[in-house]
Amino acid sequence: MGEVIHDAENRMFTLDTDGFQSRMKYREISDTELEYYTTFVPEELRGRGIAQIVVKAALDYARQNGFKVKPTCSFVDKYMQKNKQYADLRIG
Repeated sequence: MGEVIHDAENRMFTLDTDGFQSRMKYREISDTELEYYTTFVPEELRGRGIAQIVVKAALDYARQNGFKVKPTCSFVDKYMQKNKQYADLRIG
């Protein structure tokens, strides 16, 4: 498994694994807010915790860069609820 890459031009975080790409996409709401709206893991990779790895990297990016996060993706929303250390990033 590789490392999570932030593709700022396409507004997504990606992780290439075994020839497949997992990703979490976002939108910029404002200069200080991001909307994390979809997470995708190919069927071949599901059940291996890959979505969690990508979402954690995306949330760490938000924290390190002073962004708040609106989690409209249900997976991101549940991840943030379960991992209380990200509660301060939540908006909406």
